[in-house]
Amino acid sequence: MTADGFGTALCHRDADAHWLVQADGTRLRLPVERWHGPAEPATAAVVSRCAGPTLDLGCGPGRLTVALARAGLTTVGVDVSARAVALTRERGAVAVQADLFDRLPAEGRWRHVVLLDGNIGIGGEPARLLRRCRKLLRPDGTVLVELDPPGSGTWQGRARVVSGRHRGPSFGWARLDTRAVHEPAATAGLVVRELHPVGRRWFAELAVG
Repeated sequence: MTADGFGTALCHRDADAHWLVQADGTRLRLPVERWHGPAEPATAAVVSRCAGPTLDLGCGPGRLTVALARAGLTTVGVDVSARAVALTRERGAVAVQADLFDRLPAEGRWRHVVLLDGNIGIGGEPARLLRRCRKLLRPDGTVLVELDPPGSGTWQGRARVVSGRHRGPSFGWARLDTRAVHEPAATAGLVVRELHPVGRRWFAELAVG
């Protein structure tokens, strides 16, 4: 992910203005209003599965980071966007500006790592991303990840954020559905412990294999 495009989207909450545009022409509306809002039921379901120190990767403006902290968990949000980190801190949560593939606090000691809102796509290589998550976890840790619904398939390539007339730089991105998560998880040394829907959204719990 690059900071530029998502940072621009976070500065303006107009729900109709922001899109993730894939290189194949597919346009996906970015739920910017949801990102800025309070924890929704799906987020609460993720929080309920956390029982120890939790790292929120690609935290955006911090609604999940805040919800985890309010649940009494040691939580740090991570985002490359300075705007996202500032918004998370304004909400009273802890966040650091960093590329998640660079050195992060307490590596190997996190009980949970969370990838919500399509963040399994960060970097464009889900197996590489999940390997990185595995290195951040302690031996009994889990990765909680949001996936596309069954049958949506997979996609990997270049994408950009388009906000009104502003076109951000392209970056590697990916999409992964519930049926396709097993292979990259196994490559990363993780097993799919559970797949579960919350409303129309789907989540997986991956455990260290």
